[in-house]
Amino acid sequence: MRLLLATTNPGKLREIRELLRDAPVTVISLADLPPIEEPEETGETFEANALLKAHYYAAASGMDAVADDSGLIVDGLDGEPGVRSARFVRPDATYPERFAEIHRRLAARPETPRTARFVCAVAVVRAGAVAFETTGVVEGTIVEPARGTGGFGYDPIFEYPEYGKTFGEVDEAAKLRVAHRGVAFRALADWLRTIAARS
Repeated sequence: MRLLLATTNPGKLREIRELLRDAPVTVISLADLPPIEEPEETGETFEANALLKAHYYAAASGMDAVADDSGLIVDGLDGEPGVRSARFVRPDATYPERFAEIHRRLAARPETPRTARFVCAVAVVRAGAVAFETTGVVEGTIVEPARGTGGFGYDPIFEYPEYGKTFGEVDEAAKLRVAHRGVAFRALADWLRTIAARS
């Protein structure tokens, strides 16, 4: 099975390729195709945006497509940044700027919990229909200051309690064992193996 991986994020692309390494699938990236304009992500949930992107890129490419939408939910910020994680503060903000804004807002609410979670919704569209959906979640805590230089995105401010470290402080293998994207794409890999076994 050939599957278009509908992301332009190099960190996601690297992690997903690793997670699907042993699955019976040939992963094609957007970089392997002529340029496709990105869709506007108008969904109010991670699941809605994953479906929107999977449908869009499947139609634009004529291929089976998998898309994910993921982000950080901070309980003390009423769920922000949520589905706007990649656009939080402003679309071109750096992650240190986003960290600073999260810390500033939490400091203004000292009574609120620092609990948070990463969410990753995944959808596969084949022949115009939704063939697979799943969502992975990992629970953690927002820490200040940011720690570690590994991972990407919000990893340096997200501490995984069982490790006592942020995702920025652990190697990729340790992160993917427990992280939201690891949970979701291992489920996708299992589905791909099931499909291959039936054919």
